[in-house]
Amino acid sequence: MINYSFINIAIYALIVVGFAVVTVMLSAVVGPKAKSKEKLSPYECGVEPVGNARFSFPVKYYIIALMFLIFDVEVVFMYPWAIVVRPLGAYGMYEMGVFILIVLVGFVYAWKKGAFEWE
Repeated sequence: MINYSFINIAIYALIVVGFAVVTVMLSAVVGPKAKSKEKLSPYECGVEPVGNARFSFPVKYYIIALMFLIFDVEVVFMYPWAIVVRPLGAYGMYEMGVFILIVLVGFVYAWKKGAFEWE
């Protein structure tokens, strides 16, 4: 049995995927194909590129990025909770306190390990 409440979503998904496929195919067919040394070279604000473009970033960069994502996700979970805090009552306050405590323990752990120190 087909659930008809999802038909609108399926139609929308087909339209989106179809548009993406048609746009990519159309740009490949219609787009310019003139290749030259200048067009294939990397552009760096009019300056000739120096050195290798492939170098590794310090691990600290990725750790800081992950910490940002963790705390950003925390805020995403706190916003809907703030909207419905009154109907939840004391139980909702307790659950959010546990959630904040868990994230705070992770924050203190990362702080003690030196994840926020930039050298």
